[in-house]
Amino acid sequence: MSAVNDTKFKSIIFLLTKLPSHGDVYLWISIPFCFMYVISIVGNSIILFAVKTDPSLHEPMYIFLSMLAVTDLGISISTMPTILGIFLFNSREISLDACLAQLFFIHLLQCIESSLLLLMAFDRFIAIHNPLRCAAILTLPRIAKMGLVAVLRAVAIILPLPFLLKWFQYCRANFLSHSYCVHREVMNMACSDITVNIIYRLFTKLFQMGLDSLLIFLSYVMILKTVLSIASHEERLRALNTCVSQLCALLLFYTPEISLTVIHYFGKGSLPLLQIVLGYISLLLPPLMNPIVYSVKSKHLRARIIRVFIK
Repeated sequence: MSAVNDTKFKSIIFLLTKLPSHGDVYLWISIPFCFMYVISIVGNSIILFAVKTDPSLHEPMYIFLSMLAVTDLGISISTMPTILGIFLFNSREISLDACLAQLFFIHLLQCIESSLLLLMAFDRFIAIHNPLRCAAILTLPRIAKMGLVAVLRAVAIILPLPFLLKWFQYCRANFLSHSYCVHREVMNMACSDITVNIIYRLFTKLFQMGLDSLLIFLSYVMILKTVLSIASHEERLRALNTCVSQLCALLLFYTPEISLTVIHYFGKGSLPLLQIVLGYISLLLPPLMNPIVYSVKSKHLRARIIRVFIK
């Protein structure tokens, strides 16, 4: 821990926190965490392998899905060392540099995932509104450029965060309330003026989550308008069925994120256990459930995965 007059940033140590529990219970808690990480890594890796090896899956929807799988793998890998380290080995200490690196990658990958969900909503609108020209509109080079823009946008938004936190003095008891580092937690440990960080954090939330969720909502309004214009009832159901898996992914990603934001800004420190649980859900549940949801709902992807295991 750091004193007020400690200017050696490399000596600053943060202490991670486990879930509230007792003694040997932590070992049992680590089992579901290990299970979730194994399922997340294996599931997303299988998605990537299936899309890469099957030419029939080289369509915009599956290419965006493979991008989402890469992002989910990155989130799992970014959080795994500290979460499993604290539950399995009681490794609570993390240096400032390691903490800043972890929070950078966590927020970066979450920002990229938000952009990918927006691109996937746009893909569903094109596929339903103009299915015959979908492949001509969303070509592979165009999809690659859209993915690159999503990455560059995320880097531009998130990159200032660790640099703003780097030059703070940390004079409080540096006990983080999670098993990983996030911007809000580290920012609150500082004894310097954090007004700039608060304003910038609000800007990033509005520009990332607020703008993306608004555009996704508008995309689905246009999708619904297009579906209602279809005369056949069966065709309407078939068109809506193609959106079910992405709607599940949207709920998995945005529900805990929006809930955490509302609690942080309006709860004023209330419900700490709920904040901790929602924090774990927002990081661990989407990488775990996205491969399962898409594999169950996509007939072609499911068939390809079955062929992989049969071989």
